[in-house]
Amino acid sequence: MPHVRVSLGKRSYEIHVGTDLLQFAGTAMRPLLPQPRVFVVTDTNVAAHHLATLEGSLERAEIAHSVEVLPPGESTKDFAHLEGLLDTMQDVGCERGTTVVAFGGGVIGDLAGFAAAIYLRGVPYIQIPTTLLAQVDSSVGGKTAIDTRWGKNMVGSFHQPRLVIADIDLLATLPERQLRAGYAEVVKYGLINDPTFFYWLETHGAALLAGDKEALSHAVYQSCLAKALIVGEDEREAGRRALLNFGHTFAHALEAEAGFGDLLLHGEAVSIGMVLAFALSVRTGRCAPGDLERVRRHLVAAGMPVRPPPLPDRAWDANRIVAQMSSDKKVKDGRIGFVVAGGIGKAELARDIPATEALAVLREMLDQAAA
Repeated sequence: MPHVRVSLGKRSYEIHVGTDLLQFAGTAMRPLLPQPRVFVVTDTNVAAHHLATLEGSLERAEIAHSVEVLPPGESTKDFAHLEGLLDTMQDVGCERGTTVVAFGGGVIGDLAGFAAAIYLRGVPYIQIPTTLLAQVDSSVGGKTAIDTRWGKNMVGSFHQPRLVIADIDLLATLPERQLRAGYAEVVKYGLINDPTFFYWLETHGAALLAGDKEALSHAVYQSCLAKALIVGEDEREAGRRALLNFGHTFAHALEAEAGFGDLLLHGEAVSIGMVLAFALSVRTGRCAPGDLERVRRHLVAAGMPVRPPPLPDRAWDANRIVAQMSSDKKVKDGRIGFVVAGGIGKAELARDIPATEALAVLREMLDQAAA
């Protein structure tokens, strides 16, 4: 069972990557618990498939547990569900030694992690991600948050988990659309600083998306390793960690405009956002058009969207999208910080790009989508 270590001094932790891990989750987490008691947060989809296995592992490890099952989907990541979760934690008597277990995808990980960060001024938590997106990205690095009317992940905290258990077997019950959406975050790691990994994805991506466990395990391990190294250098995104947001400035604005629903999943928005980031890089003379076409070609071959879908009640408005981007967390001194590319595997943060350039690439894409 390969482990990846996130090195953060006293807050360091390991990521376990492999198959058949869930039935041993209780044994893995027991030495890390301040008291043999956990509060499991999951959603109805995950509970139906996997909760019994997790509960069995906790019982064998003699870990007492309570469970909260929430609705699936991005709309759960809001103030109302956060308040309800905190109320339940109080009702069942969670203490400072009670560890929260986030058992689900990115929504559950973000919400449960944020609840753990603020309950009783902070309690421990463990991540057991059940989606590809969560295994390779959101479960690692300690970012926790909820969405608000101001935008995605606008209220949150940095709160590192004690352990991450990425069981590849859990991906077998993932809907195909969710698996593909998570693949966008895998591709991101190749695009920001590892062109060799991107080439591997061009060669093995089809097998990965077909459910090949060896390919999935390799992709999850490499993605976690890449993120762990960056987080270890820049835990709170003061510098290099911003590169992990490649494509996300565009993506978060698109998600907000789409209403944080099923019309546009986070990973699908990231796929579109990465194309826009490369288009912006080409427009500003940072990379060759051939790199943009290579990225677009791979995403299309993987079944990922490269343009936003039609909105049900109105047309996409490039000006509104740029306005959403102006509230992005990378804005500094009123200027949007764009993660751009000097080529495949050569990402950098740029603060000298006018918003009008982003507006131009958005308009071009939206015109193509409408044609």
